[in-house]
Amino acid sequence: MKLAIIGLGKMGGNMATRLLRHKIEVIGFDFNTDTVNKLAKEEGLIAASTVADAVSKLSDQKIVWMMLPAGDITENQIKNLIPMLSKGDIIIDGGNSNYKDSQRRGAMLAELGIGFMDSGTSGGVWGLENGYCLMVGATKEVAAAVTPILKALAPAEDKGWAHVGPVGSGHFTKMIHNGIEYGMMQAMAEGLDLIKGKEEFNLNLAEITELWRHGSVVRSWLLDLTADALKDDQELKAIAPYVADSGEGRWTVMESVEQGVAAPVLTLALQARFRSQDATGYSYKLLSMMRNGFGGHTVKMS
Repeated sequence: MKLAIIGLGKMGGNMATRLLRHKIEVIGFDFNTDTVNKLAKEEGLIAASTVADAVSKLSDQKIVWMMLPAGDITENQIKNLIPMLSKGDIIIDGGNSNYKDSQRRGAMLAELGIGFMDSGTSGGVWGLENGYCLMVGATKEVAAAVTPILKALAPAEDKGWAHVGPVGSGHFTKMIHNGIEYGMMQAMAEGLDLIKGKEEFNLNLAEITELWRHGSVVRSWLLDLTADALKDDQELKAIAPYVADSGEGRWTVMESVEQGVAAPVLTLALQARFRSQDATGYSYKLLSMMRNGFGGHTVKMS
């Protein structure tokens, strides 16, 4: 099987590598030619000099997987791909696009006979080793065509991926996933901030987080990453108390308003991130550290 991946950054590059190691041919393009050349030399990527070059190297049913920033960049790339593709070909958006944009794009492409899949992709910089959690929205036909790729990217052939529903549902599911993630991270950061603040006990945060990892009801991958980071530096002096938001937390809160469904924890977690951009505090340093731990997101240094 063969596909093209457009965008070989932290996620896209690791996804290409995982697919190649599962004997799936990958044609890759990125504006960073060093990345393309490195993957070609070390992993056997078929290098492309342009998007058009990548598509031209595909045969039969063309499958193009995009790992690009949400918004205009993804929108424009889809429009530019259309003249290069034929009926029955497939475009996959594995970025964090708004699900409403994905519904619109899917409908537009369907009129042209081009298949579309929106893939909510979770796993961050650890996906290469552990596999990715893939939440995909598509028609049954498109999902069936892409299934071998999903199985290779997932933690196991029968785990960590699902065709959750029609076009748009993949990015919707990932959006809610990220909203929940905000709430979990905020709760953990606030709790550890309280532990740190109880100076009379002189509690060891590294020891306590490691303790919680075993048998506790709050054990989780986020806790694993936090415990690992605190082993080396409990003060986090080098990290600024600034937490960015990717956009999906905002969309989740907006969805709760549209549905009239109460989501106070998710809403407050988003508001706390906004507040961090104009405040100081240990819990914000912890949140920033966690985002870096699972996703490789940039940390603002103090």
